[in-house]
Amino acid sequence: MPKGPQGQKRKADVIGNAVLVMKIATGEVQEIAESKKATAGRAGGKKGGAVRAAKMSPTQKSEAASLAAQARWRKKQT
Repeated sequence: MPKGPQGQKRKADVIGNAVLVMKIATGEVQEIAESKKATAGRAGGKKGGAVRAAKMSPTQKSEAASLAAQARWRKKQT
């Protein structure tokens, strides 16, 4: 049986997959993105960024921002 990006089981056949999509659309089954784990992880990630920024000095923030900008520009050139 194929596995999704987070290890969840997925239907291998077309009809089974169509039935799963229909159940998600009607609300019988919850999507992976709406699961409790995903919600908790997203909330933790939001808190972590603010805490990290609060602990950094202005110089460190500037260095991190310039590294991020360089990474974005590098990504667009390729």
